Amino acid sequence: MAAAAAAAVGGPQAPQPELPAPGLALDKAATAAHLKAALSRPDNRAGAEELQALLERVLSAERPLAAAADSEEAAAAGGGGGPGAAEEEALEWCKCLLAGGGGYEEFCAAVRAYDPAALCGLVWTANFVAYRCRTCGISPCMSLCAECFHQGDHTGHDFNMFRSQAGGACDCGDSNVMRESGFCRRHQIKSSSNIPCVPKDLLMMSEFVLPRFIFCLIQYLREGYSEPADVPSEKDLNKVLQLLEPQISFLEDLTKMGGAMRSVLTQVLTNQQNYKDLTSGLGENACAKKSHEKYLIALKSSGLTYPEDKLVYGIQEPSAGTSTLAVQGFAGATGTLGQLDSSDEEDQDGSQGLGKRKRVKLSSSTKDQSIMDVLKHKSFLEELLFWTIKYEFPQKMVTFLLNMLPDQEYKVAFTKTFVQHYAFIMKTLKKSHESDTMSNRIVHISVQLFSNEELARQVTEECQLLDIMVTVLLYMMESCLIKSELQDEENSLHVVVNCGEALLKNNTYWPLVSDFINILSHQSVAKRFLEDHGLLVTWMNFVSFFQGMNLNKRELNEHVEFESQTYYAAFAAELEACAQPMWGLLSHCKVRETQEYTRNVVRYCLEALQDWFDAINFVDEPAPNQVTFHLPLHRYYAMFLSKAVKCQELDLDSVLPDQEMLMKLMIHPLQIQASLAEIHSNMWVRNGLQIKGQAMTYVQSHFCNSMIDPDIYLLQVCASRLDPDYFISSVFERFKVVDLLTMASQHQNTVLDAEHERSMLEGALTFLVILLSLRLHLGMSDDEILRAEMVAQLCMNDRTHSSLLDLIPENPNPKSGIIPGSYSFESVLSAVADFKAPVFEPGGSMQQGMYTPKAEVWDQEFDPVMVILRTVYRRDVQSAMDRYTAFLKQSGKFPGNPWPPYKKRTPLHPSYKGLMRLLHCKTLHIVLFTLLYKILMDHQNLSEHVLCMVLYLIELGLENSADEESDEEASLCGPERCHDSWFPGSNLVSNMRHFINYVRVRVPETAPEVKRESPASTSSDSLGSLQSSRRPKVLQRENSGTAQVFSLVAERRKKFQEIINRSSSEANQVVRPKTSSKWSAPGSAPQLTTAILEIKESILSLLIKLHHKLSGKQNSYYPPWLDDIEILIQPEIPKYNHGDGITAVERILLKAALQSRMNKRIIEEICRKVTPPVPPKKITAAEKKTLDKEERRQKARERQQKLLAEFASRQKSFMETAMDVDSPENDIPMEITTAEPQVSEAVYDCVICGQSGPSSEDRPTGLVVLLQASSVLGQCRDNIEPKTLPITEEEQIYPWDTCAAVHDVRLSLLQRYFKDSSCLLAISIGWEGGVYVQTCGHTLHIDCHKSYMESLRNDQVLQGFSVDKGEFTCPLCRQFANSVLPCYPGSNVENNLWQRPSNRSIQDLIKEVEELQGQPGAFPVSIISETNLSKEMESVMKDIKNTTQKKYRDYSKTPGSPDNDFLFMYSVARTNLELELIHRGGNLCSGGASTAGKRSCLNQLFHVLALHMRLYSIDSEYSPWRKLTQLEEMNSQLGNEEQQPEVPILYHDVTSLLLVQILMMPQPLRKDHFTCIVKVLFTLLYTQALAALSVKCSEEDRAAWKHTGVLKKNTCDAEKSYKILLSFVISELSKGKLYHEEGTQECAMVSPISWSPESMEKYLQDFCLPFLRITSLLQHHLFGEDLPSCQEEEEFSVLSSCLGLLPTFYQTDHPFISASCLEWPVPALSIISQWCSEINAFTERHAEQGKALLIQESRWKLPHLLQLPENYNTIFQYYHRKTCSVCTKVPKDPAVCLVCGTFVCLKGLCCKQQSYCECVLHSQNCGAGTGIFLLINASVIIIIRGHRFCLWGSVYLDAHGEEDRDLRRGKPLYICKERYKVLEQQWISHTFDHINKRWGPHYNGL
Repeated sequence: MAAAAAAAVGGPQAPQPELPAPGLALDKAATAAHLKAALSRPDNRAGAEELQALLERVLSAERPLAAAADSEEAAAAGGGGGPGAAEEEALEWCKCLLAGGGGYEEFCAAVRAYDPAALCGLVWTANFVAYRCRTCGISPCMSLCAECFHQGDHTGHDFNMFRSQAGGACDCGDSNVMRESGFCRRHQIKSSSNIPCVPKDLLMMSEFVLPRFIFCLIQYLREGYSEPADVPSEKDLNKVLQLLEPQISFLEDLTKMGGAMRSVLTQVLTNQQNYKDLTSGLGENACAKKSHEKYLIALKSSGLTYPEDKLVYGIQEPSAGTSTLAVQGFAGATGTLGQLDSSDEEDQDGSQGLGKRKRVKLSSSTKDQSIMDVLKHKSFLEELLFWTIKYEFPQKMVTFLLNMLPDQEYKVAFTKTFVQHYAFIMKTLKKSHESDTMSNRIVHISVQLFSNEELARQVTEECQLLDIMVTVLLYMMESCLIKSELQDEENSLHVVVNCGEALLKNNTYWPLVSDFINILSHQSVAKRFLEDHGLLVTWMNFVSFFQGMNLNKRELNEHVEFESQTYYAAFAAELEACAQPMWGLLSHCKVRETQEYTRNVVRYCLEALQDWFDAINFVDEPAPNQVTFHLPLHRYYAMFLSKAVKCQELDLDSVLPDQEMLMKLMIHPLQIQASLAEIHSNMWVRNGLQIKGQAMTYVQSHFCNSMIDPDIYLLQVCASRLDPDYFISSVFERFKVVDLLTMASQHQNTVLDAEHERSMLEGALTFLVILLSLRLHLGMSDDEILRAEMVAQLCMNDRTHSSLLDLIPENPNPKSGIIPGSYSFESVLSAVADFKAPVFEPGGSMQQGMYTPKAEVWDQEFDPVMVILRTVYRRDVQSAMDRYTAFLKQSGKFPGNPWPPYKKRTPLHPSYKGLMRLLHCKTLHIVLFTLLYKILMDHQNLSEHVLCMVLYLIELGLENSADEESDEEASLCGPERCHDSWFPGSNLVSNMRHFINYVRVRVPETAPEVKRESPASTSSDSLGSLQSSRRPKVLQRENSGTAQVFSLVAERRKKFQEIINRSSSEANQVVRPKTSSKWSAPGSAPQLTTAILEIKESILSLLIKLHHKLSGKQNSYYPPWLDDIEILIQPEIPKYNHGDGITAVERILLKAALQSRMNKRIIEEICRKVTPPVPPKKITAAEKKTLDKEERRQKARERQQKLLAEFASRQKSFMETAMDVDSPENDIPMEITTAEPQVSEAVYDCVICGQSGPSSEDRPTGLVVLLQASSVLGQCRDNIEPKTLPITEEEQIYPWDTCAAVHDVRLSLLQRYFKDSSCLLAISIGWEGGVYVQTCGHTLHIDCHKSYMESLRNDQVLQGFSVDKGEFTCPLCRQFANSVLPCYPGSNVENNLWQRPSNRSIQDLIKEVEELQGQPGAFPVSIISETNLSKEMESVMKDIKNTTQKKYRDYSKTPGSPDNDFLFMYSVARTNLELELIHRGGNLCSGGASTAGKRSCLNQLFHVLALHMRLYSIDSEYSPWRKLTQLEEMNSQLGNEEQQPEVPILYHDVTSLLLVQILMMPQPLRKDHFTCIVKVLFTLLYTQALAALSVKCSEEDRAAWKHTGVLKKNTCDAEKSYKILLSFVISELSKGKLYHEEGTQECAMVSPISWSPESMEKYLQDFCLPFLRITSLLQHHLFGEDLPSCQEEEEFSVLSSCLGLLPTFYQTDHPFISASCLEWPVPALSIISQWCSEINAFTERHAEQGKALLIQESRWKLPHLLQLPENYNTIFQYYHRKTCSVCTKVPKDPAVCLVCGTFVCLKGLCCKQQSYCECVLHSQNCGAGTGIFLLINASVIIIIRGHRFCLWGSVYLDAHGEEDRDLRRGKPLYICKERYKVLEQQWISHTFDHINKRWGPHYNGL
């Protein structure tokens, strides 16, 4: 048959076999058995040959693919005869042969018995749900399948669930990757010991068959891969793979048979002899030859050479077909990275748009050619992997290769093979179109191999893994290099990666980098790397490709046209390719023994940096207006330095370079800091938003510790080793604010616009403060760092636990052991923060659980410097200050606006002591002096922030001063420099008291200082040399000299020159003479002239004057120690900790006095001199600021109070008018007949036009209402047991006990046996899909509403609602609405008119009622004349009908009959009354007009319904009213038999009858008529109760009752005794067959309880209560009477007296008897007997149904949503794999309905019906348009309401009170009962539309 199939397909025929052609499976089995026997003999050569021949024939490789290639159409047409059949045949043969004649299934079972596997090894693909436990993991990549996780014990561990991104495998049982304690029960036992040996003959056939089978597979793969001139299209490859699907699946199944089969496969795959025999292509078999040729072509075209091949390296002709790789074929011997292949050329043209830069070619002759270009395959495994890569990692193949991994021998072989193909993988990845998918598959494999340290070490030693990886990465990046434009654009030799290239943009490099990071996490591997100098050099070479990438040039003229977004790629590349490997290496340099490694890295890093400076031609000045945020070499250097000092006790100076190198090193990081300030000052706006994005990313939590922190640390190191004056002047020059630092009141800044000066100066000072106070790398321990970071984040805002974890920068190498969930995190968190549990705000917005700083943290640990460093958005700094202010106010520590507090710092590590010299250098002191002076004189462009930072710096200086004052320092100075003319020494403490008398300044001629006639010694204030882009400094000799003009730039250059001369004499020519020209003023600038200013101040005197200025009082500063000498002894005074500038000045003066007696004396002296006022006009300005502050505050407060009062009164009046409309009392219609003193009409306010007035027929007013269909009522159950969400297959929810179901059954029963029209009056509908009407209580004119709707329709703003469907929001309160309910024109009448006791007898009233019902259209509004009002009433009725679906309106058998509408209308009233009852909690005990009442519009609704009901007249011969109130002659009962009878009155639903009666009366209704109707109906209800009770009694009970009743029959109050009535009912009903058939049915209907009189009374009351409740509500709405409140047990009596059923309120001495409420219109017994006879007539034929209809269940419990399990995991595990019942697939987005538990596919197209997706469909069927679904994969609840939906939020929170939408964090979630209550409340009260704000249309697609 195989042969026949082959012939049919047209492949070349194999020779006919000698064996009889096997036609049946039986023959196959026989053949197999025969062969197995033959092979088992000792001499099995014959058997082997026979088998070979058979396999040759069966597995002939040419068939399927030849067919596929030659005749696709034929294959398609041939269906079964296509390639598929032959292949299946071949597979069948293989299965048979493997089993050796037995059944294949039995064979599988037999092999499995020998499975010794102690590993799980389950392989999964993307999107699989797995677990990771950090407590049990050794490798951070450890993962477990759900089954192993739940079988193990992980209670209290730090674990999470995650969705696999790339796929993975279960590590359970592998002790290399996880601790054994975490193994699951199945894999704990090391079972290899007790597994018996595998019998040889079991797997014998496999060893023969499998090599051929795998070779066959390889041949298919060779065949299928055609290498045309263009890259083979995805489609072709996929086609081949589809054909091979069954074969690969077969192999995959084999691997699942367990260890025994895996070891056979391993033998087959790794055996080199087998491979050589079969694939050499030397045999006579033509087809094998052809296949071998194809293989060689494939190798060659991949740019690889085959060693034995006659091809010599590099003679690959660059023909089109040679290299399809986008990697420039690294053509070995040619030695250059030539662009060989055409595809690359096109690529280049394509990239011309990006910056028009040519790619750079690098010489690659240095690389080890063999790594990149040579592949030699020696086994099946190797060639299989080759093809797997060629075909871009098909999922099936990957799974097969991974399934084999539990076999240790295979694991090693496979890992080596993988490494051997690493370069090839990289090349394929680069040219792949689907690089994302492919990356995932690569990592899926590599993470399994490289996470195992033992294996990684072995491969590193045996296969040069590290060399291969580094080389491959280098090659990969070399393909996208461009010339760097940093610094010297023309002559730069440096190349960087081009961030615009796909390679970087799409992160194509991440699989390789991630592998590299993975292996570096193993100590043994990392050590090899750190010891290997060659590797380090290569790696630094690699890192330097990123140094200076993505250069930004400041746009000075117009806005950039195209905002490039390449910065994402750049930041990601630096983080992933440079920083993460760096952190990986650092994690192994923790101890002293590893010093050598650090020295190596630092050495090669510095060499690379030196090369870089040479390549970009850098001397001493950075090029202006350009910045790159990427300096990975600097950061490597910085981080290794930090590690060396912190952990390895290395001497810092031993690893630092010379001064000149340090000067170069600091330039670029400093440039970044200055650029940050420029960006925030909006100097880069023309570069677009992306530059702000870069500045933010640079400090963002995931990047900061690999970017800004190392940069600042490096600057701190440079500052601690360089000359402080040089460093400080460099800073101000970089920030471009030198010209501002002059004493003169005017200056010119040649490099900065005036509007940017202030913020740049703030930036420079803030930077200095950060530089000097940050201790992250200068001596803080890890726990201190964590605490500081946490405090900073919490001070900005309260944070959730997860956002804190995210915001705290951790060691970003994810392989660094325990990730942030570590124990210290939790302990620090509990130390600094309090947990605020999630609360609900009344608006319904849900809070998460938040952490907020403890009070003592605000008090002692709030550190503004850390906050500034860590804020991404500037507003966060403000937010932190506001919160700090609030804390101080609240705790009463400081009332005003505080300044940022000064915080004590951790002591500096001794290596960095030099940093503090910055605070004690003259340059800084001159700057501080100048700025204090300028602030005092109110010069422009200075802010409070500047002053704050200046004071902060002074305070830092005082805190860190040398121990003893060294005034002699001055004499030690060498050549005198001009800044010596300012201060004598360099110690801040002594310089503070140094007076400066005169200052010579250069000012523009226009400056005020020049215009004075007086000599140049005026008391003016300026010093600025234009040449100086640096600060003024002044000299003072015996108080007479003048401080000299001082040019900072010149000074800095001199320093630079000195240093350079010291280090190398020939470096002289380096200093460029360009300087002066660079900074010289533009020609137009006014001439400069020199003026001398008289200053006569010291820093101390300036501070004291500042104090006066800030406080606005003269002499406000009084030295505190004069009063309290204690202060000097114990200076830590809490009162100085928090406060504003005044406090800061006082604190500084106190510290200055403490540090030196001289200072103390001078402060006292200054304070004694009464300081003359500074120029008065200045003072007034200052006074305005400070003195009026209090007064202005007072005024503001008063104004605010006045406003508030006004607002409150307005609100009150608004509330009152709203009440008028709401409270139905005002709408009480009045009895037209009574003559009335004054009649006042109800007045309504229109919220649109604002006019007030009554509602009239021609201009009616209406209430804003929302109509919605509701099935909430239908969800009531009579069972107290709550329903729970099913979480196992057994649990199912059956809806048969819901209210809706019971009513449905009842209606269909009635319709079966009785006349349709009367059935429709005997019951209410609307339990499902009933229309609920609610209002916000606002009214509007209907014509105003129409024009409002028009304007909404024309307004094209996207609203959340659809105007075409009549939806709108109330113009006043914005509540959602969709209709307007007309208010009936009527008068307001005093209530007491209605309360008059009626003196007419019940008989008269009954007559009146009957007559009134008979008058059609007796309505004040005449129906005949079409008024506006009646039109509106009709249209609203239409709206009500259209609100619900047709199936919820039409119940009659004759469609469209008027009875249907009639039924629908009174049911609307019923629905609204019932729902209001539910909103009140199911009873009326609370009384009053509850909130539900306030919003009620029942009164108006009743009018609309009544108007329409009166249009239908009831069938006159059948009036229920007559049946209730008149005895009929017996004969009429017989009637004509053939038509169906009317429904017996005892089967009627009394509440429905009530509504029918009332709606049929002319409105307004009189109170006494109402009471009359209620009394009559109560008699019917009571009789029903008795009948139902009688059915529930047992036969004996009935007999007993019958007997007692007969005795008392003639007593006077017989009609009011339930005993008598009951006995009468029993005797009447026994005439029929109702009580017969008792034997069969008794148990089903009734539990035989014995009835006591009390229990009977209780039963009767419970039966009647629902009717009394509804009636009382109705009375409350129609007549405005208040509902009395009461206890539950007296509810019956209170309601019945309130309804007038009890004559006077009843004495409660003896138990209350319900029968006393009865008032019979006609003799009780006769009418009862009339009613019973109807039933007897029916039970003659249908006794069972008769009984069922009598027992009405009227006690419904409140509706509830399903109960949810405590732990979300129980839901998730059951539902996320559950198959959908409709389409039997596992849905992509499963959801479950929380009302009824139905499982649905969200958005699933599989379950779509007529364009409605399943969720929308279900929401219509289950909730009449409202659906509440829990999305299983997201833990979120989604609400569907009609055509809109919204995400409600989650009711499951984690241990920290947070939602976990989309289960991203995967932490265990627990139910939040409060939230679930809120959800349920919104469902029951129908307020989803009002409370949830974010709605959108779903277009039926959910």
